[in-house]
Amino acid sequence: MGMFGWIGLGIAALLVIVVIGIYNNLVGLRQNVRQGTADIDAQLRQRHDLIPNLVETVKGYAGHEATTLEAVIQARNTAAKGNPDSGSEQGLKIALDNLLALGEAYPDLKASANFQELQRELADVEDKLAAARRALNAAVAQFNTARENFPAVLFAGALGFKNADFNELDDSERGTVDQAPKIAF
Repeated sequence: MGMFGWIGLGIAALLVIVVIGIYNNLVGLRQNVRQGTADIDAQLRQRHDLIPNLVETVKGYAGHEATTLEAVIQARNTAAKGNPDSGSEQGLKIALDNLLALGEAYPDLKASANFQELQRELADVEDKLAAARRALNAAVAQFNTARENFPAVLFAGALGFKNADFNELDDSERGTVDQAPKIAF
């Protein structure tokens, strides 16, 4: 093998090492995006799990508010089915706001330690959900940037890496879903 053969072999080996490095980096970043999505899903499920307890507490003080209670249960069941989507989560948010507003109409409910604790837990879940959304968007930005940087941009598509989507609110959610519920004691 002549000198050009060794140089060609060295360049090919270097190219293989670069592609392997790019691939491994993108795999790690893609996993961060997947983890971010899973974190959001976990927070939504935790919110869904709190709702039956909140409804039962309200039922004890305001049982004749059947329409509000049924709307919350229906919205929760819709949102809890399958993959979360912005429409079902928006419907749940509106129903929850209506349920929490009952605390104003029923002083005994508002004073209930159980109701107050559930409101605090719900506010905590909403804070964690907002943080999970921010973390996902940071992971998506990092992944998309690494995918589009040179030389990764030359190989990313061929290796099966597509741009990841940011967690964005649609027009019906802006200013509502990403806010913690208003809690007044």
